[in-house]
Amino acid sequence: MNLYLLAAGAAEAAPENKFGFVEAMKEGGPVAWSILAVMIIMSVGTFYIMFTKIFEQNKIFKQYKTVETQFWRAGGLKEGAAKLDKDSAWRQLADDAIKAQEEHGKMTDALESHDYMHGSLRRSEDSINAVLSGGLPFLASVGATAPFIGLLGTVIGIYRALINIGIAGSASIDKVAGPVGEALIMTAIGLLVAVPAVLGFNWLQSRNRRIGELLSSFSTDILAFINSNGAVKPAVTAAPAAKPAAKPAAPAAKA
Repeated sequence: MNLYLLAAGAAEAAPENKFGFVEAMKEGGPVAWSILAVMIIMSVGTFYIMFTKIFEQNKIFKQYKTVETQFWRAGGLKEGAAKLDKDSAWRQLADDAIKAQEEHGKMTDALESHDYMHGSLRRSEDSINAVLSGGLPFLASVGATAPFIGLLGTVIGIYRALINIGIAGSASIDKVAGPVGEALIMTAIGLLVAVPAVLGFNWLQSRNRRIGELLSSFSTDILAFINSNGAVKPAVTAAPAAKPAAKPAAPAAKA
Protein backbone atom coordinates (compact mmCIF):
# COMPACT_ATOMS: atom_id res chain seq x y z
CA MET A 1 0.00 0.00 0.00
CA ASN A 2 2.79 2.38 0.92
CA LEU A 3 4.60 1.54 -2.31
CA TYR A 4 1.45 2.30 -4.29
CA LEU A 5 1.01 5.65 -2.59
CA LEU A 6 4.67 6.52 -3.18
CA ALA A 7 4.39 5.65 -6.88
CA ALA A 8 1.20 7.68 -7.24
CA GLY A 9 2.78 10.61 -5.47
CA ALA A 10 5.85 10.44 -7.71
CA ALA A 11 3.65 10.38 -10.82
CA GLU A 12 1.76 13.42 -9.62
CA ALA A 13 4.95 15.24 -8.75
CA ALA A 14 6.60 14.52 -12.14
CA PRO A 15 6.83 17.80 -14.08
CA GLU A 16 4.95 18.09 -17.37
CA ASN A 17 7.18 18.18 -20.45
CA LYS A 18 6.79 21.63 -22.02
CA PHE A 19 9.67 21.45 -24.48
CA GLY A 20 8.45 19.09 -27.22
CA PHE A 21 7.70 19.93 -30.84
CA VAL A 22 3.95 20.24 -30.34
CA GLU A 23 4.46 22.34 -27.22
CA ALA A 24 6.79 24.66 -29.12
CA MET A 25 4.23 25.02 -31.91
CA LYS A 26 1.48 25.73 -29.40
CA GLU A 27 3.71 28.39 -27.92
CA GLY A 28 4.02 30.00 -31.35
CA GLY A 29 0.27 30.12 -31.86
CA PRO A 30 -1.46 30.68 -35.22
CA VAL A 31 1.63 32.27 -36.77
CA ALA A 32 3.80 29.21 -36.11
CA TRP A 33 1.14 26.81 -37.38
CA SER A 34 0.62 28.93 -40.51
CA ILE A 35 4.33 28.93 -41.28
CA LEU A 36 4.48 25.17 -40.70
CA ALA A 37 1.54 24.66 -43.09
CA VAL A 38 3.31 26.70 -45.78
CA MET A 39 6.46 24.62 -45.29
CA ILE A 40 4.51 21.37 -45.62
CA ILE A 41 2.86 22.56 -48.84
CA MET A 42 6.25 23.56 -50.24
CA SER A 43 7.80 20.21 -49.31
CA VAL A 44 4.95 18.14 -50.77
CA GLY A 45 5.00 20.19 -53.96
CA THR A 46 8.77 19.84 -54.23
CA PHE A 47 8.81 16.05 -54.01
CA TYR A 48 5.78 15.70 -56.29
CA ILE A 49 7.45 17.75 -59.01
CA MET A 50 10.76 15.93 -58.55
CA PHE A 51 9.27 12.46 -58.92
CA THR A 52 7.04 13.39 -61.88
CA LYS A 53 9.93 15.09 -63.71
CA ILE A 54 12.27 12.16 -63.09
CA PHE A 55 9.64 9.81 -64.54
CA GLU A 56 9.15 12.12 -67.52
CA GLN A 57 12.89 12.41 -68.21
CA ASN A 58 13.51 8.67 -67.86
CA LYS A 59 10.71 8.04 -70.36
CA ILE A 60 12.33 10.39 -72.90
CA PHE A 61 15.76 8.78 -72.45
CA LYS A 62 14.23 5.34 -72.89
CA GLN A 63 12.38 6.41 -76.04
CA TYR A 64 15.61 7.78 -77.49
CA LYS A 65 16.95 4.24 -77.69
CA THR A 66 14.22 3.53 -80.24
CA VAL A 67 15.47 6.48 -82.30
CA GLU A 68 19.01 5.11 -82.25
CA THR A 69 18.09 1.53 -83.09
CA GLN A 70 14.96 1.73 -85.29
CA PHE A 71 14.18 5.20 -86.62
CA TRP A 72 17.14 5.56 -88.97
CA ARG A 73 16.70 2.01 -90.25
CA ALA A 74 13.47 3.07 -91.95
CA GLY A 75 13.38 4.08 -95.59
CA GLY A 76 11.80 7.48 -94.95
CA LEU A 77 10.66 9.86 -92.26
CA LYS A 78 7.04 8.68 -92.24
CA GLU A 79 8.08 5.06 -91.91
CA GLY A 80 10.53 5.96 -89.15
CA ALA A 81 8.00 8.13 -87.30
CA ALA A 82 5.55 5.23 -87.27
CA LYS A 83 8.04 3.26 -85.17
CA LEU A 84 8.11 5.92 -82.44
CA ASP A 85 5.64 6.27 -79.59
CA LYS A 86 2.83 8.67 -80.47
CA ASP A 87 3.20 10.69 -77.26
CA SER A 88 6.98 10.97 -77.38
CA ALA A 89 9.05 14.09 -77.93
CA TRP A 90 10.90 12.34 -80.75
CA ARG A 91 7.64 11.58 -82.56
CA GLN A 92 6.66 15.24 -82.25
CA LEU A 93 9.90 16.34 -83.89
CA ALA A 94 9.55 13.78 -86.66
CA ASP A 95 5.92 14.74 -87.34
CA ASP A 96 6.79 18.45 -87.39
CA ALA A 97 9.63 17.71 -89.81
CA ILE A 98 7.29 15.79 -92.10
CA LYS A 99 4.80 18.65 -92.03
CA ALA A 100 7.55 21.19 -92.78
CA GLN A 101 8.82 19.00 -95.62
CA GLU A 102 5.37 18.94 -97.17
CA GLU A 103 5.01 22.71 -96.91
CA HIS A 104 8.51 23.82 -97.83
CA GLY A 105 7.83 23.16 -101.52
CA LYS A 106 5.61 26.22 -101.54
CA MET A 107 8.64 28.42 -100.93
CA THR A 108 9.98 30.07 -104.08
CA ASP A 109 13.52 30.47 -102.74
CA ALA A 110 15.68 27.51 -101.67
CA LEU A 111 17.22 29.52 -98.83
CA GLU A 112 13.78 30.46 -97.54
CA SER A 113 12.81 26.81 -97.70
CA HIS A 114 15.78 25.77 -95.55
CA ASP A 115 15.15 28.55 -93.03
CA TYR A 116 11.49 27.61 -92.79
CA MET A 117 12.24 23.97 -92.03
CA HIS A 118 14.97 24.91 -89.58
CA GLY A 119 12.63 27.32 -87.81
CA SER A 120 9.84 24.73 -87.66
CA LEU A 121 12.10 22.20 -85.98
CA ARG A 122 13.42 24.87 -83.64
CA ARG A 123 9.90 25.79 -82.55
CA SER A 124 9.16 22.12 -81.94
CA GLU A 125 12.28 21.82 -79.76
CA ASP A 126 11.32 24.92 -77.80
CA SER A 127 7.84 23.57 -77.08
CA ILE A 128 9.31 20.28 -75.80
CA ASN A 129 11.86 22.08 -73.63
CA ALA A 130 9.09 24.28 -72.22
CA VAL A 131 7.18 21.19 -71.11
CA LEU A 132 10.30 19.70 -69.55
CA SER A 133 10.97 22.92 -67.64
CA GLY A 134 7.46 23.04 -66.21
CA GLY A 135 7.49 22.97 -62.41
CA LEU A 136 11.17 23.80 -62.07
CA PRO A 137 10.48 27.48 -61.25
CA PHE A 138 8.52 26.21 -58.23
CA LEU A 139 11.58 24.29 -57.03
CA ALA A 140 13.74 27.37 -57.50
CA SER A 141 11.25 29.51 -55.59
CA VAL A 142 11.08 27.01 -52.73
CA GLY A 143 14.87 26.78 -52.51
CA ALA A 144 15.17 30.56 -52.46
CA THR A 145 12.33 31.42 -50.06
CA ALA A 146 12.00 28.49 -47.61
CA PRO A 147 15.00 29.55 -45.46
CA PHE A 148 13.58 33.07 -45.18
CA ILE A 149 10.14 31.78 -44.24
CA GLY A 150 11.80 29.69 -41.56
CA LEU A 151 13.74 32.77 -40.51
CA LEU A 152 10.45 34.63 -40.12
CA GLY A 153 9.35 32.02 -37.61
CA THR A 154 12.72 32.35 -35.89
CA VAL A 155 12.40 36.11 -35.58
CA ILE A 156 8.87 35.82 -34.21
CA GLY A 157 9.95 33.18 -31.69
CA ILE A 158 12.86 35.25 -30.42
CA TYR A 159 10.62 38.32 -30.22
CA ARG A 160 8.15 36.35 -28.10
CA ALA A 161 10.96 35.14 -25.86
CA LEU A 162 12.07 38.72 -25.26
CA ILE A 163 8.52 39.73 -24.39
CA ASN A 164 8.28 36.89 -21.85
CA ILE A 165 11.58 37.96 -20.34
CA GLY A 166 10.33 41.53 -20.02
CA ILE A 167 7.04 40.44 -18.44
CA ALA A 168 8.69 38.05 -15.99
CA GLY A 169 11.50 40.43 -15.17
CA SER A 170 14.02 37.58 -15.35
CA ALA A 171 15.42 35.34 -18.08
CA SER A 172 14.32 32.06 -16.49
CA ILE A 173 14.50 28.97 -18.66
CA ASP A 174 10.78 28.23 -18.46
CA LYS A 175 9.96 31.66 -19.92
CA VAL A 176 12.30 31.54 -22.91
CA ALA A 177 12.69 27.82 -23.70
CA GLY A 178 9.36 27.55 -25.56
CA PRO A 179 9.75 30.57 -27.87
CA VAL A 180 13.43 29.90 -28.50
CA GLY A 181 12.70 26.24 -29.22
CA GLU A 182 10.03 27.28 -31.68
CA ALA A 183 12.50 29.66 -33.31
CA LEU A 184 15.12 26.94 -33.77
CA ILE A 185 12.57 24.46 -35.08
CA MET A 186 11.39 26.93 -37.73
CA THR A 187 14.95 27.52 -38.90
CA ALA A 188 15.59 23.78 -39.17
CA ILE A 189 12.34 23.16 -41.06
CA GLY A 190 13.14 25.96 -43.51
CA LEU A 191 16.51 24.38 -44.29
CA LEU A 192 15.04 20.87 -44.60
CA VAL A 193 12.55 22.16 -47.16
CA ALA A 194 15.03 24.29 -49.12
CA VAL A 195 17.93 21.84 -49.49
CA PRO A 196 16.03 19.09 -51.43
CA ALA A 197 14.44 21.76 -53.64
CA VAL A 198 17.81 23.26 -54.59
CA LEU A 199 19.46 19.89 -55.20
CA GLY A 200 16.49 18.62 -57.20
CA PHE A 201 16.35 21.79 -59.31
CA ASN A 202 20.04 21.62 -60.25
CA TRP A 203 19.91 17.89 -61.03
CA LEU A 204 16.75 18.12 -63.14
CA GLN A 205 18.16 21.12 -64.98
CA SER A 206 21.30 19.19 -65.91
CA ARG A 207 19.20 16.31 -67.24
CA ASN A 208 17.04 18.74 -69.22
CA ARG A 209 20.15 20.20 -70.80
CA ARG A 210 21.21 16.72 -71.88
CA ILE A 211 17.78 16.08 -73.39
CA GLY A 212 17.97 19.44 -75.16
CA GLU A 213 21.29 18.42 -76.71
CA LEU A 214 19.80 15.16 -77.96
CA LEU A 215 16.77 16.98 -79.40
CA SER A 216 18.99 19.47 -81.21
CA SER A 217 21.14 16.69 -82.62
CA PHE A 218 18.06 14.78 -83.78
CA SER A 219 16.66 17.90 -85.46
CA THR A 220 19.95 18.51 -87.26
CA ASP A 221 20.05 14.92 -88.51
CA ILE A 222 16.46 15.14 -89.76
CA LEU A 223 17.17 18.40 -91.58
CA ALA A 224 20.26 16.92 -93.22
CA PHE A 225 18.29 13.81 -94.19
CA ILE A 226 15.57 15.90 -95.85
CA ASN A 227 17.90 18.27 -97.69
CA SER A 228 20.00 15.38 -99.01
CA ASN A 229 16.98 13.31 -100.08
CA GLY A 230 17.94 10.59 -97.64
CA ALA A 231 21.61 10.39 -98.57
CA VAL A 232 22.88 11.84 -95.29
CA LYS A 233 21.87 10.20 -92.04
CA PRO A 234 23.65 9.17 -88.84
CA ALA A 235 25.16 5.77 -88.31
CA VAL A 236 22.60 3.26 -87.14
CA THR A 237 23.17 1.77 -83.72
CA ALA A 238 22.91 -1.98 -83.67
CA ALA A 239 19.81 -3.26 -81.95
CA PRO A 240 20.43 -5.22 -78.74
CA ALA A 241 20.69 -8.93 -79.43
CA ALA A 242 17.78 -11.02 -78.27
CA LYS A 243 18.46 -13.45 -75.48
CA PRO A 244 18.58 -17.07 -76.68
CA ALA A 245 15.66 -19.20 -75.61
CA ALA A 246 16.39 -21.58 -72.80
CA LYS A 247 16.88 -25.14 -73.95
CA PRO A 248 14.31 -27.63 -72.61
CA ALA A 249 15.62 -29.91 -69.95
CA ALA A 250 16.58 -33.38 -71.10
CA PRO A 251 14.14 -36.10 -70.02
CA ALA A 252 15.32 -38.20 -67.14
CA ALA A 253 16.66 -41.61 -68.10
CA LYS A 254 14.38 -44.52 -67.20
CA ALA A 255 15.73 -47.01 -64.78
